[in-house]
Amino acid sequence: MLSKRPYVDADLPLLQDSMAEWIARAGRCGYDHIGELPHRIYENLRGRRPIGEVVHVWEHARTPAGLTINTRFGNAFDVFTAPGLRGTEAETTMIEDAAATTGHGADEVLTDAFDCDEIRIELLERIGFTRFRVWDDVQEMPLADTPPEPAPPAGFTIRGARLSDAAQLAEARNGAFQAGWTAAEYLDEVMRKPGYDPDREIVAEAPDGRIAAFTVYWIDTRNGLGHFEPVGTHPDFRRRGLARAVMLHAMHRMKALTTVTVNHNAENLAARRLYGSLGFTPRHQTYGYRR
Repeated sequence: MLSKRPYVDADLPLLQDSMAEWIARAGRCGYDHIGELPHRIYENLRGRRPIGEVVHVWEHARTPAGLTINTRFGNAFDVFTAPGLRGTEAETTMIEDAAATTGHGADEVLTDAFDCDEIRIELLERIGFTRFRVWDDVQEMPLADTPPEPAPPAGFTIRGARLSDAAQLAEARNGAFQAGWTAAEYLDEVMRKPGYDPDREIVAEAPDGRIAAFTVYWIDTRNGLGHFEPVGTHPDFRRRGLARAVMLHAMHRMKALTTVTVNHNAENLAARRLYGSLGFTPRHQTYGYRR
């Protein structure tokens, strides 16, 4: 018997451990990096509705069987399902429930699937979803070789974030992504939430004290996978190699892992050039589906 309940903050460690185990058993095709969970739950959903109303944990015999993250970008949802339930009626139930939760008042609902996830693609098309675009490029890079040392411009400092950086981080994100963060929101909705560690948010501090560029790196030790999400540069500091510098700094910290990944909008050519210059190569794409 499959049951659904609201997500609470205390669920995150178990869900990340569960998804790492699912990846170990079934591969990446049906799952994104475990670092995407706190990013999508807290950064993507902030201010929409109470988290428990739009993020749901699915269980079988009190064991995690799936996770649905609803109303991302307003009308998009994610469904992650345990390997043994892939392609079954249980997965269909999770997808339909996510579509209903997300689609309240929307003209259409969106989701995505890895290009190699034949199970999800077949299921989505069977229940009326149609592919409409390539959503993300998924880039990958081995960490077997020591990456170059970061070389920021003179006067810039590369370091881990601090809670006291909340205002500057909010400003940097607003500049990079037109996101509308306040200092209080970023502190309370990201920095004080489960999964976040300020030491894993690497920033480039300008000579005047502003945060010029930033990235958060995530670690899946079970699978030896690192991941970047997000990566950004404030418009006032672009074209100075600062995003490259913060990523290289993080790669040195991840050298015990085997591989690092990053996802980016397939239409973002600047991101593609940056990641290619660092040694990332295309591994997968995600396809956008809508109904």
